[in-house]
Amino acid sequence: MADALSGPGRNTMIQLLFQQQYLLFVLIAFALIFSLTFHEFGHGKVASLIGDDTAKLAGRLTLNPIPHIDPVGLVMVLLIGIGYAKPVPTDPRNYRTRWGTLMVAAAGPGMNLLLAIVTINLYALGVKLGWALFQTEVAYFFFTYLALINMLLMLFNLLPIGPLDGSYILPYFLPRDMALKYLQINQRYGAYALLALIALHFLDVPVFETLWKIGEFMLGIILLV
Repeated sequence: MADALSGPGRNTMIQLLFQQQYLLFVLIAFALIFSLTFHEFGHGKVASLIGDDTAKLAGRLTLNPIPHIDPVGLVMVLLIGIGYAKPVPTDPRNYRTRWGTLMVAAAGPGMNLLLAIVTINLYALGVKLGWALFQTEVAYFFFTYLALINMLLMLFNLLPIGPLDGSYILPYFLPRDMALKYLQINQRYGAYALLALIALHFLDVPVFETLWKIGEFMLGIILLV
């Protein structure tokens, strides 16, 4: 399952360095790496829980970001605002349930949703209780951006195209014949559809901006404090 992520829109992170916004660059880079790491860990952990230790044996069942980060994918995030992490290796033959592929695929986006819930509510609680750490503009930016990054990562990877997690989830909700047809079409054209979606982003079609706005709306729903 390949996992992709959009960075800070068309204002790529490398531009932040040119603008000497070093703290902003570091905060965003940490948020991106942190979110991708938990996403990948979620896939591997659920696979392990249902009988597949492939990720564990490959050293991927860890919250250490280094094994999860793809150097090219990370550089892409820094340069053009879109990148990816290494997909966690799994072997569906080891799953103890026929729902295994669905569970493992949903675990990545599910982990991002959980992180978004914890992040935004922790920040809201800190502000409400008057904790000094949460009263600064830096804290506001970091916690809200971290929550939004996770919402964006969740929403994007739920799209049922190419190798994204949604392509493994959707067939479970389709009639068998339709699911088989979808799998055939996605295997043949899914990667092209994903590339086309990314191309639209660079042609000023607000693809990721729309997902970002949906994420902002959903933050209001998951805010419990």
